[in-house]
Amino acid sequence: MNKVILMGRLTRDPDIRYSQGADGSTAIARYTVAVDRRRKTNGDGTEQTADFIGCVAFGRSAEFAEKYLHQGTKVIVTGRIQTGSYTNKDGQKVYTTEVIVEEQEFAESKASAASNEAAYAPSRPEPSAAAGDGFMNIPDGVEDEGLPFN
Repeated sequence: MNKVILMGRLTRDPDIRYSQGADGSTAIARYTVAVDRRRKTNGDGTEQTADFIGCVAFGRSAEFAEKYLHQGTKVIVTGRIQTGSYTNKDGQKVYTTEVIVEEQEFAESKASAASNEAAYAPSRPEPSAAAGDGFMNIPDGVEDEGLPFN
């Protein structure tokens, strides 16, 4: 079984590209999630570091990432690990590891995201306070099957 579950914050806005195939164009979103890792130090405390894990989403998941995910967004990603390799321009073989996204969802409320946003993306405008319950309002025109949760 190849299954991975990650929770962390996007290090930057997703990179979106479109590939042309026999059945039209398909969206491909690439983003990196910083996942906290705690480890013991030589002293009494713990030292906190992060792993930076590359993720790739396709189709509707990629379109969702393009619209709603941005730098600093805390997400939960479920998917599978995929490895690969290529030869770079210097003739050296480079090995890759990335998570192919099967599901992605928000890991914090809109209110929590707004309070944490200044630390991760200080140039973003303040979100509207239309939803007082802490949940994000889904804009009109977004179909239910495109959302990453049931």
